[in-house]
Amino acid sequence: MGNPHAVLFVDDCDAVDLAQTGPALEHHPIFPERANISFCTVESPRRIRMRVWERGVGPTLACGSAACAVVVAGVRRGLTERNITVGLPGGDLDMTWREDGHVLMAGPTALSYHGTLAAGLVG
Repeated sequence: MGNPHAVLFVDDCDAVDLAQTGPALEHHPIFPERANISFCTVESPRRIRMRVWERGVGPTLACGSAACAVVVAGVRRGLTERNITVGLPGGDLDMTWREDGHVLMAGPTALSYHGTLAAGLVG
């Protein structure tokens, strides 16, 4: 995926204390470069619901590289098909792990911030 990920399959990802467990795992010695931590619940072979603790950021509404890691982990563990929907707090993503190893992702986008950088702050 280009950055380190840990994918944990749990009975109910909404029940995980993300604020406590996320940073503890992100900074665990097993991840010397830290890692994104995804908690996932398999709802069916074609759908996973997930929440993610993004390294250096915290809980996020969505994380594309984490969704890609989750589909690969789901297939490798025999829990899902290669074409699935990943449900995140920010919306659903349609994911495909192709036979050639590429992971495709499609879903909605939204502007989350708009601002102006004042002169003199860059330098």
